Amino acid sequence: MRFSNALPLLALSGVTAFQTRTRTPLAVTNINSRDVVSSSSALMSSTMENTDLVNGVNGMRRKKTKKERLELASKGLQVHVIGLSIHHAQVEVREKLAIPEAEWNTQANIICSTGQVEEAAILSTCNRFEIYFAASDAHEANARVMEFLQDRSGLPMSTLRRNIFMLEGDDAVWHLMRVAGGLDSLVVGEGQILSQTRQCHLHSIEEDGCGGKVLSRLLNNAVAAGKRVRSETNISKGSVSISSAAVELSEAMCMQDLNLPFSEARLAVIGAGTMTRLLITHLASRGLERIAIVNRSMARPKELQEQFPDIDIEIALVDDLWDVMAKSDIVFTATSSADYVIDGSLLKENELDNGRPMMLVDIAVPRNIGPDSNDIAGITAYNVDDLKAVVAKNTAMRQREMIEAENLLREEAASFVGWRESLSAIPTINQLQERANMFRQEELKKCTRKLSQNDNFTDRELEAVERLSRGIVNKMLHGPMAHLRRTESVEGKQATLKELSSMFRLEEGKTAGRGKGVRRGR
Repeated sequence: MRFSNALPLLALSGVTAFQTRTRTPLAVTNINSRDVVSSSSALMSSTMENTDLVNGVNGMRRKKTKKERLELASKGLQVHVIGLSIHHAQVEVREKLAIPEAEWNTQANIICSTGQVEEAAILSTCNRFEIYFAASDAHEANARVMEFLQDRSGLPMSTLRRNIFMLEGDDAVWHLMRVAGGLDSLVVGEGQILSQTRQCHLHSIEEDGCGGKVLSRLLNNAVAAGKRVRSETNISKGSVSISSAAVELSEAMCMQDLNLPFSEARLAVIGAGTMTRLLITHLASRGLERIAIVNRSMARPKELQEQFPDIDIEIALVDDLWDVMAKSDIVFTATSSADYVIDGSLLKENELDNGRPMMLVDIAVPRNIGPDSNDIAGITAYNVDDLKAVVAKNTAMRQREMIEAENLLREEAASFVGWRESLSAIPTINQLQERANMFRQEELKKCTRKLSQNDNFTDRELEAVERLSRGIVNKMLHGPMAHLRRTESVEGKQATLKELSSMFRLEEGKTAGRGKGVRRGR
């Protein structure tokens, strides 16, 4: 099974929104030498768990009966996703559709309450809003989800259609794999989306969740795929933000510029805004234990103290800036000042031109550090342009890793598709069992009729004959049934089903059964 990233990447290549038409079943086209598969292979749902729910009185959902679960096992459930993301949707639309995590299951129940959608799970983040659902009738299910989106947002359908994308079958599976793998994120390989996908899966399998057999399996596979991509490739390695690049650059250049291991360097940061918080977060991931913060007021530094209780944060006001710098080896600057906070003349004025090695890392725009700082003996200064070079290098590295990541994701997607296709064997297995049992009972009836005429045969012996017939049939069917359940390619599974159906004349048995039913009714 081949999967393509062509559809999810349309937005990245300049397309503002996906077409809302679903794609032609089993159509295969070639786009940039990649196979794009849009499969309409039926998803067969196996016997459902006792916690599965159906629509009941007054829209409430109740547990399915055994009969209902068996009937559902013979239905074809197609996987779909309808959503919008930062790649191609206006922020005004995303805001109107956003759903807090605490309400994911409540809204999923609303979607499923009318019966057109069997299973649903919601993934809503700051950058994307996606509804994954499974249904046997694609047209009715898509209409139901669009109705839900319109009711929730209050937006006209024309506006929604300009902003959303719709995918089904293998394309929907492939999209979720890329989302979990971080390949559809603004920052390729970022880890937050994997955590959010995991939460989507966990909510879907809760008592009030609507994940069901198919979606819960799909989401679980996606989480496993995301973990595998990050552990087996370097897709999440390397800094791709200014704050993380500042940490990476200072760590890499510490020995060269300061002749000092990074772990032993004394650190300080000027400013206490968002960039400082991100900076400390990245430093903490490298084992930071102590840092000094210089700021105009105490409020924000104290907030950072509360946010990072495991780090010894020393707070100083601007009046003590030069005293703090005199005790530091690496100084980061992240203020909103329009003027230089540090420059060559200020360094000389405060007697920091004594030749002692010091690294200055400016992550602010406009710049906080004057370019003449590099003219002072012992001072090495870096600015945002130096950091952008680190970001560009790491982004290019992540782009190269995408190829290997996609290969791993295709394996995981194919694993789910194989499991899904194995469910299509359930009706054939049931027919095979029923037909074999019908023959067994017919022959057993003939046999027991003759044996019962013999007074020497007891009821226990007749029961032994009945058990013997059951055992023979079960052993004869074990091989074909095990072969049907085994995961194969879609084509191989379909060929096996066709061969067994022909071999055991299963269609003939269904016709005969219908004929008998008609005769009995006359």
